[in-house]
Amino acid sequence: MAEANPHNASQVVSIRPSKGWLGIDLRELWHYRELIYFLTWRDIKVRYKQASLGIAWAILQPVLTTAITSIVFGYLLKVDTGSLPYPVFTLAALLPWHLFQLSLQKSSISLVGNANLITKIYFPRVIIPLSSVLAVLVDFAISLVLLFVVMAFYKIQLTWNVLWLFPLILLAIAAALAVGLWLSALNVQYRDIQQMVPFLLQIWMYATPIVYPITIIPEGTIRYLYSLNPMVGVVQGFRWALFGGTPPDVTLLVSAIAVLFLLISGLFFFRRMEKTFADVV
Repeated sequence: MAEANPHNASQVVSIRPSKGWLGIDLRELWHYRELIYFLTWRDIKVRYKQASLGIAWAILQPVLTTAITSIVFGYLLKVDTGSLPYPVFTLAALLPWHLFQLSLQKSSISLVGNANLITKIYFPRVIIPLSSVLAVLVDFAISLVLLFVVMAFYKIQLTWNVLWLFPLILLAIAAALAVGLWLSALNVQYRDIQQMVPFLLQIWMYATPIVYPITIIPEGTIRYLYSLNPMVGVVQGFRWALFGGTPPDVTLLVSAIAVLFLLISGLFFFRRMEKTFADVV
C-alpha cells in the first residue's frame, strides 16, 4: 500500500478560541492582510461606483458644510477665530471630523452588512470594521487637497508642523475604530443602534470645537473633562499643525488617553461578543 504523500495531503486548519485578555492576534491579522485589502477596496469601489457624482461627493460635503457654518457662525454670530478666516478655521476641523464621522457610520453597520461572510467562512471578525474605517481615507485625502487649495487662496503657508498630521490622522482613525467596535457589536444584537448613530454624531459634532474655538471652554477641570471627547485633541492638533500658534496643551494627551481606553475596552467587548455573531446576525 502506497504511503500518503504529505505534500499532496489536504491542509487541516484547527480553529480554537482566542487566548489572552483581548484575543487579538496580530500575526493572524497579518496573515489575512489580503482580505483586509480586498474588503477595503470593495468598499471604495461600491461607494464611488454607485454614486452619480462619484468623487465629487468627497469635495461637496466639506464645501457645503463650510459654507453654511461660515454664514451662520462666521458672518451672523461673528465667532472670534483670531487672525484666521472663518472658512479656513472651520474646514481644517471638518476634515478630521468627517473622517471620524464617515468611519464610525460605516463601521457601526459593517457586521450586519457582511452577514453573508460571517456565516459562511472563518476570519478575524475585527477585519470587517477595520476595513470600513480604512476605506474612508480616500475621501479624506481628496478633502485634504481641497484644504491646501483654500489655504493657498488665503495665502496661508505650511510649515514643518504639517508632519504632525500623520499621527493625528492615526488618532482619528483609532477613535473611529474604537467606537465602531462597540457599536458594530451592539448593532448585531440591537438593530436600532444604526438609527441612533446619526443622532449621536450630530450631538458629538457640537461637543467638538469645530464651529467655535476651544478658548470659549473654561480652562482647568472643565476643559480637561471636555477633552475626554477624543476628537477635541484631534481637531486642536489639526489646527496647530496647519496654522501654527500655541502647541496643543494637555488636552491632546487627555484625548489620546480617552482613545486608548475606548480602543482597549472596544476590543475586549468585541471579542466577548464575537462568538455570537454568526448565530445572531
